[in-house]
Amino acid sequence: MGTLPIYLYTIYMNQRTFFQNKHIPNSIIAHFRWLSVGIGIKRWLLLLGAGAFFVGIGIAYVVNWLYQADLMPAFLYKTAVWQPVLIIFLTGGGMILFAIWRIGLNLVAPFRNADQSVVSSLIDHSRQGRGVRIVAIGGGTGMPSLLRGFVEHTRNITAVITVADDGGSSGRLRQELGVLPPGDFRNNIAALSRDEALMTSLLQYRFGGQDGALRGHAFGNLLLAALSDIAGSFDEGLIAAERVLAMRGKVLPSTLTAVTLTADIETDNEDGTISMQHVVGESSIPKVNGRIRQVTLDPPDARAYPPAIQAILGADIVVMGPGSLYTSILPNLIVPEITQALQRTRALKVYVCNIATQPGETDKYTAADHAAAIIAHTSPDCIDLVLANNNFPDSFPAGRKSELVRGDAVENGRLITADLVDEEKPWRHDSTKVAAAILAL
Repeated sequence: MGTLPIYLYTIYMNQRTFFQNKHIPNSIIAHFRWLSVGIGIKRWLLLLGAGAFFVGIGIAYVVNWLYQADLMPAFLYKTAVWQPVLIIFLTGGGMILFAIWRIGLNLVAPFRNADQSVVSSLIDHSRQGRGVRIVAIGGGTGMPSLLRGFVEHTRNITAVITVADDGGSSGRLRQELGVLPPGDFRNNIAALSRDEALMTSLLQYRFGGQDGALRGHAFGNLLLAALSDIAGSFDEGLIAAERVLAMRGKVLPSTLTAVTLTADIETDNEDGTISMQHVVGESSIPKVNGRIRQVTLDPPDARAYPPAIQAILGADIVVMGPGSLYTSILPNLIVPEITQALQRTRALKVYVCNIATQPGETDKYTAADHAAAIIAHTSPDCIDLVLANNNFPDSFPAGRKSELVRGDAVENGRLITADLVDEEKPWRHDSTKVAAAILAL
């Protein structure tokens, strides 16, 4: 059943290439895009054409009846008989096409950019609506970069975000208002917003001043806190933000429980011995500058947010990372029901390894070390593939405390490497490259 549409679309694309090679203006080529497969236009054009045809036949019968009843002069009858196509199809067809154009323009006007044509908006909407169902799990600054690459391919995106953040503006709001920390949610909401550049500038805006209650707060954090208060809960506030900001996906918490992240960290003493510290608080863990052995949640039996579980079970691809391994990714995965959902889902489960190590968390780690840490905290069934970078530019800043992560052998041969580097910031992922590599799987 799927062969014919693909064949027709191939013909259309070949015709488009032909027209472009003949230097036909793009404005003319754009009109042929109405014949694209899957946008739900051709069927209604055919129906309108059939309707016009039957109306024309009806008019012909009426004209013939009027002539036979001597209610129409002969010259009018001859004109109606010999020129029905000109009268009916040109006039009626022109009216139908004009009506379709105006209807389409009015329907998509609220949802398209000013510099985008109606047919382009319709094709993008149709293509993205049929895109793969992706669940991205993490937090921090790595997740928004991943989402930016996916929004060009699909709107079926769900970001599952950690709620263990306790530093900065998020930590203050968590203590003062009792809301879940909004910082990581703010970053990912901006990435999924329709006008991402504007929303990022707005939501990331921080209030300055020497003193005052608002000093250091990000506007996006205050917006989410306000929406949570208005809607009655944090998750309802996220739903309201989705509507207000016209997001191209969903952002969900991994749990609604106010959890605290704790870690057991090994440190080297001056006398050559090794001691173990139990550190409480997500923001405190990287400051110890030791070797993290285990992270846990308090309370350990926090219940997962049901829509997050539902999204994981219904996904085509589940992507973990990129982001801080112990403070952004694992706080989601060690929620017991999240682990169970990853074990049961039929989705392809991909861990995207960081480009560079993170001081205080993953010093000297390889790609295998990152994957091993996830498996040790969850289960071998939680990872199908590890996607790591294989482009190691010479321009990596020498002054940075981190170093590039090398992709070595991963358990069961599940390592896949690709060029994932942002050429301008070689310690970060290029969102387009990462999305292309994952969707190619």
